[in-house]
Amino acid sequence: MGRLSGLAVLLAACLAACTPQAPQQKGERIISVAPNLTELLYAAGAADQLVAVSEYSDYPEAAKALPRIGDAFRLDYERIVALAPTVAVIWESGTPPEVQKRLEGLGIRVVGIPTTRLDDIAVGLETLGRIAGTEEVAAAAAAGFRAEIARLRTEYRERPNLRVFVQVDDAPLFTVGGGHLITEIVEMCGGSNVFADATALAFPVDLESVLVRAPQVILSTDDGDPVEYWARFGGLAAVASGSVYHAPADLLARPSPRISEGAAEVCSELDDARRRAGLSPAP
Repeated sequence: MGRLSGLAVLLAACLAACTPQAPQQKGERIISVAPNLTELLYAAGAADQLVAVSEYSDYPEAAKALPRIGDAFRLDYERIVALAPTVAVIWESGTPPEVQKRLEGLGIRVVGIPTTRLDDIAVGLETLGRIAGTEEVAAAAAAGFRAEIARLRTEYRERPNLRVFVQVDDAPLFTVGGGHLITEIVEMCGGSNVFADATALAFPVDLESVLVRAPQVILSTDDGDPVEYWARFGGLAAVASGSVYHAPADLLARPSPRISEGAAEVCSELDDARRRAGLSPAP
């Protein structure tokens, strides 16, 4: 029996050593804590390494099928631990510092992606491509994004200036300041944010201060109907000329590669406003 037992052990060891093992998954295990970061990860070619996403991650369609780990302010840390991620991608200007510290405390590498300027989006794509080992895909996406932004800058840089009020919400009335990404888009399209002098990125404003600044264009990313909201102020230039527009929030307020689509829409709307104001859209 002793000899048989010994042979059995040797045979088992040989089988374990000689049997081909299933290849281990390569790359990182990544979680995204904001919808725009989810979009960036997909565009950078990191879809296969993405194991969970935040709430409201609805683009591309495949993102809807991934596990949810809460939103940027309330993460489900137990579920995160169970998913065993190696990298957490956070929104540098939107994810609370305590969330970053908690994730790092779990032994997860945290990567912050800034999105305060348009080119940050292209840089973010390249950064995520290096993390996921998908540099070629990410580089192509970044180049395409930069090319589209450059095209818009060239096409609209000589347009007559228009004063623009950006309406993020109506209850309370909310807008963006000079450092916000939307302000850069407005300026790229030949407009000027009437609250560009504000240092805060986003903040509430009173109705009187908007009326005093007399915008020629109102651009809303709110879910409500901006035309209906502003109709009572017929003396306002933007209302009198019919230059009150709605832009889908996920195309304009979500810093992802799709913001180039939102920017193109804004530029087109400002050209429409110029025509309504009797200004030539083109120099």
